Amino acid sequence: MSKGARAGAVIVSFFAVIGLLVWAVVGYLRTSPPTVSASTSSTPGVVNLTMQTDGAVGVGPHPNWVGYFVQDANGGWHQTTLIQLPANSDIHVTLYEYDSGGTLRNNVWSQVEGTVGNVAYVNGVAESIVNPNTSTGNGIAHSFNVPALGINVPMYGVSGSAKNFCSSGPCNLSEAHTTMTFDFKTGAAGTYRWQCFVPCGLGFLNGNGGPMTALGYMAGFLKVV
Repeated sequence: MSKGARAGAVIVSFFAVIGLLVWAVVGYLRTSPPTVSASTSSTPGVVNLTMQTDGAVGVGPHPNWVGYFVQDANGGWHQTTLIQLPANSDIHVTLYEYDSGGTLRNNVWSQVEGTVGNVAYVNGVAESIVNPNTSTGNGIAHSFNVPALGINVPMYGVSGSAKNFCSSGPCNLSEAHTTMTFDFKTGAAGTYRWQCFVPCGLGFLNGNGGPMTALGYMAGFLKVV
């Protein structure tokens, strides 16, 4: 092959690689999870945020990964962790937890912090500590953490042997679940990272890979506007 032909082949290969990279970036951006806005309520200054955690999302490129769904104002569920909230508002959260749980590696994560009154309601009962070692033994499945706002809410799990255990999301209220409710306040506008601090990336080193660091699964952003 002549020098000119070799140079031409190199140039073609170079632009082919660039094309693949552009295609990959565009594909990633197009598949980014949607942003869902919290719903307005009848109480001034209060908005409602309804979410669920599922042991397997059942959709998308990783259907077996654990993840979140967020409900929009029309009742539709979206697999996402990008949430828009109003600034300087009271956020009333209802979180349906459908996954099984286990023991905690650090019991500090069992404490409810950063919510109004530093409490969360577990099936209607106010708790300042969500004990993973109760008589039912279902443990802690996940947590809702917003470090910049000082928020930590541990989620009590459900029995993995429940006859009506949800196999994939979005789950419904007829299936085994724990209902968590709590309130927190937003301050100034900004973007706040949030995620689960309970390692739940099955098959990844120390449970901290995969869904633990992926948008739309167990990590995301609160967009306060």
